[in-house]
Amino acid sequence: MAYDVDRIRSLFPALADGVAHFEGPGGTQTPASVGDAIARTLTGPLSNRGSVGASERTADAVVLAFRQACADLLGADPRGIVYGRSATALCYDFTRTLARAWGPGDEVVVTRLDHDSNVRPWVQAAERAGATVRWVDFDVRTGELSTDAVAAQLTPRTRLVAVTAASNLIGTMPDIPAIAERVHEVGALLYVDAVHFAAHGLVDLEAMGADLVMCSPYKFLGPHCGVLAASPELLETLHPDKLLPSTDAVPERFEFGTLPYEIMAGVTEAIDVLAALDSDASGTRRERLATSFVALEEHESALLERLEAGLATLPVTVWSRARHRTPTVLVTADDPTGERAASALYRALDERGILAPASNFYALEASRLLGLEDAGGLRIGLAPYTTEDEIDRLLEALGELLA
Repeated sequence: MAYDVDRIRSLFPALADGVAHFEGPGGTQTPASVGDAIARTLTGPLSNRGSVGASERTADAVVLAFRQACADLLGADPRGIVYGRSATALCYDFTRTLARAWGPGDEVVVTRLDHDSNVRPWVQAAERAGATVRWVDFDVRTGELSTDAVAAQLTPRTRLVAVTAASNLIGTMPDIPAIAERVHEVGALLYVDAVHFAAHGLVDLEAMGADLVMCSPYKFLGPHCGVLAASPELLETLHPDKLLPSTDAVPERFEFGTLPYEIMAGVTEAIDVLAALDSDASGTRRERLATSFVALEEHESALLERLEAGLATLPVTVWSRARHRTPTVLVTADDPTGERAASALYRALDERGILAPASNFYALEASRLLGLEDAGGLRIGLAPYTTEDEIDRLLEALGELLA
């Protein structure tokens, strides 16, 4: 394994100011090469997709490269890759299409572990269709979302289950393949939010058993947008509203208007950067991604162990407790008032050049179930460029602030 964090950090201009970035779960910093790819595409010969002029061919090549890169990242078919403005926008788009087949007596299952972008669109769509919403709670004591808890809400009338592959608030990673098996036993679809997971683990659509999976490239070094992956065969059965002259081909039928080719080029470059996190990685891009994610997981696991050992010596409550979780830790002070409130710690850390935001981070149901209400807690997220020194700086600063 050749994971050189100093080499990786040199790719990110934003890190030059010395700020320690722990806000990765809300969006990572961006390599210079991603910005270069965006600028190069935007300022080069570029027009709508086609095969005649050079500018048309550029646009077409960018889209095809984007689909292949995202397919390599998500273990999917390039023909099943859908571009979206954001993961939230994609979810709303697909709820409107899928909910057309729902009616009274049908059921939709959502969890309180999820980001609201994988909760509210389904709840609202079900309400409009007259369908019933069934809720799955996670274990507050352990942070776990069990397969049995999901299965307990399934019936022959279940049409869709929406669940996260990793909580953006407390890092919990449910057993998605096991959940998928139970969901498919009742003939329902499984919609998986891999927005947080995809920054830390290699997604495999088929191995997960997901019917549809979404992610956000800006969580893993790329520009702001969303990506959805599904089998082309499933997408062929779905018919969204569209303009009359626009194509009915899959996946283009789900992409409205002219695509932002420059953003797509940035996504492709970000995935290539991910594939080279381990400088010794070789083979196909998928194989290089697999090697690099193993190296990334080892890097982040070592840092997480160091972080959690330090937090154990401080007067804080750690809410990230699941056995399988991402390197994302939610904490609150044992006396979370005044200068010890999460929001106050957030501001005080920022004054010390450490960025670790405080919020519920749109995981509203999870925050409320934990008893943190809408305030949430202080979230510490690790990224490919996080160092031991930054962990130590954070722990030292928290120790001073909580003394």
